[in-house]
Amino acid sequence: MQAQSTPRHPWWAVTAVSLATLSVVTTEMLPVGLLTPIAEALDTSTGAAGLMISLPALLAALFAPLVVISAGSVDRRSLLCGLLVLLVIANLGAAFAPTLGWMLAARVLVGLCMGGIWAIAGGLAVRLVATRSVGLATSLIFGGVAAASVLGVPLGALIGALLGWRWAFGSMALLGAAVLALHLAVMPGLPPSGTTSVRQFAQQLGNRGLQLGLLLTFLLVAGHFIAFTFVRPLLMSVSGFDARWVGLLLFGYGAAGMAGNFLAGIAAARRTRLTVSLIAAGLVLAPSLFLTIGESRLGGAMALLAWGLAYGGVSVGLMTWMMKAVPRAMEIASALYVGAFNVGIASGAWVGGQALDRLGLTANLWLTGAFAVAAGVVCLAGRRMEWTEREPDRLKRARR
Repeated sequence: MQAQSTPRHPWWAVTAVSLATLSVVTTEMLPVGLLTPIAEALDTSTGAAGLMISLPALLAALFAPLVVISAGSVDRRSLLCGLLVLLVIANLGAAFAPTLGWMLAARVLVGLCMGGIWAIAGGLAVRLVATRSVGLATSLIFGGVAAASVLGVPLGALIGALLGWRWAFGSMALLGAAVLALHLAVMPGLPPSGTTSVRQFAQQLGNRGLQLGLLLTFLLVAGHFIAFTFVRPLLMSVSGFDARWVGLLLFGYGAAGMAGNFLAGIAAARRTRLTVSLIAAGLVLAPSLFLTIGESRLGGAMALLAWGLAYGGVSVGLMTWMMKAVPRAMEIASALYVGAFNVGIASGAWVGGQALDRLGLTANLWLTGAFAVAAGVVCLAGRRMEWTEREPDRLKRARR
């Protein structure tokens, strides 16, 4: 095994990894704000177009653990660069897709890239910077995921409104190429530092805290995407907004989401269960607002901002739960978390598409609220877990 080379520019390397997660998660979320024009251009229903979200998410869930288990002999720099090349190809394929079948073929590649990049990115901070800076570096790497989750949709909607939806995918191909060039320039060689077996995964699955964390991840993420996958028709059909307002509204959602991410990150470090419970309550409130006051433009805008504030804390809140539940096997916890998160996206988008085509948008809102209520019940079930009151040394060191 070759020794790892020392990064000449460690923080540029961290930035490159953060931009990789930003690029792949933004690509995954891009169709959410563009479903209506894509469905019209590809001559399919809005519900069927939701497969553009569920298919890559499902593949990412399958691929993330496989990367951790099977990529032990591959240099992580080479693996990341290869996945970024595939991401560029996937975005170009989507930009030029003539039919839904071609679009879904491109989205298959997105799923492979999503699972691979996210699975290996979380463990790279400790290999790129000094020990005292690992906490900050990890925050920046996962900050790419958080930013993409709340800003990727409005960004795609804005580009789509200005230039057309094909240019939204083309723009992501250009960004992916730029991130690839940055990786080639600043990322050091990253030979494997260890291996992970199927047996180790099986052992960790017996951890009750991990089990509850995975269930919470599925419930909150799936419930969110049941309705949010179709947020564009929701804003236009229920609240009565013109298409030109959707991008601006989703940027407001993204800003609220970033605020939620910051607030949840502070609170979850000390009161994880309470923080996740409040997030679940927020994801009950948001669809309730749409059902009660969402038929007006002001009410719809208020509901969307509440939605962004609540969902913005999901990623950091649940990741903190996983870190406290499995402090000594973070790579395994990260891979399983990615899997549960993306199964949630896939399931939510598929269920939402079925509900939309059969029952209409109101049913999606009711289902979103029901999933969030179930997540609140799970939080209560974990109320006696000791780690919710005692912060592990690993987290204390990371915050210093």
